[in-house]
Amino acid sequence: MNISEFDYELPEELIAQMPADKRENSKMLVLDRNEQTINHEHFFNIIDHIDKNTLIVLNNTKVLPARLYGTKETGAKIEVFLLESKEEHQWSCLIKPSKRVKPDTIITISEELKVKPIKRLEDDGEWLVELLYEGDLFDILHKVGNLPLPPYIERKLQTEDIKNFDMERYQTVYAKDEGSVAAPTAGLHFTQEILDKLKNKGVEITYVTLNVGLGTFRPVKCENILDHKMHSETFEITQEAADKINKAKSEGKKILAVGTTTVRTLETAYQKYGCIKQCHDHSELFIYPPYEFKVIDQLLTNFHLPKSTLLMLVSALAGKDFIFKAYKEAIANKYRFFSYGDCMLIK
Repeated sequence: MNISEFDYELPEELIAQMPADKRENSKMLVLDRNEQTINHEHFFNIIDHIDKNTLIVLNNTKVLPARLYGTKETGAKIEVFLLESKEEHQWSCLIKPSKRVKPDTIITISEELKVKPIKRLEDDGEWLVELLYEGDLFDILHKVGNLPLPPYIERKLQTEDIKNFDMERYQTVYAKDEGSVAAPTAGLHFTQEILDKLKNKGVEITYVTLNVGLGTFRPVKCENILDHKMHSETFEITQEAADKINKAKSEGKKILAVGTTTVRTLETAYQKYGCIKQCHDHSELFIYPPYEFKVIDQLLTNFHLPKSTLLMLVSALAGKDFIFKAYKEAIANKYRFFSYGDCMLIK
């Protein structure tokens, strides 16, 4: 299967630079796979589209202020993008420009935090580093770190107001477990009011955690997509969540996953254990057509980049031709794309 099969042309002006004025005001394209219909809605109407015999599964991960700007002793500016905690004080990260850094180089982020590269890792541009600090790392990161917005969201003027805005709007309202380097963006549309309305309707809700890392957003560089290797991402399923999901499946309820990270968490767990069980594990699952889904029935997701593994995942669920027809319609109707953009409900 060639990567060019998952390419499409997107006008640059449709790449959302800011979210909707209110979370729930995003547009929502509703795809009905049985009827092969496409309808235009707004997210605040989602309550009407979810049957009460549904379990919604959300990813409650929280985004770290993982982008750090520092200097070497020479004064050269270096960017450090934290990816994943490995051991105490050791993290994997991306360093730019990587060629300017050697093992044991000291990169000063602030008086409280310094970074010492240990060794290059196998992946392109990735390093294992030691973080030099005293006290609570997360407290320090919240003081000196920056939210790792995707590169297609351009912030030419990083005022405190803009930083604070992104700190709020690039997190879901139910974000809990800090550890991601990108937001599970399908969840950004939810408000507490909408969650309450769904519960009042009788819809069940539960949470899993997948810490979004390179696996979610690293581009596919090989021509044959079967040659692509997913980067490992950690996930956790609690006993409470496992019980709810297994009970819903046994009762014939539909499982609606919010976001591709939730899909990969649930499908990975089932693939490894033959059921959903309490676990702390990792996912390297690459989902592409004609994958057969074992757990999820429906998906709420944003619009994804051309040639991305996320576009391949939604194509596996809804059918590649149907997805590309929907994307074409979304572009014609000026939907807003990617992280801060509009969403799609696949039923």
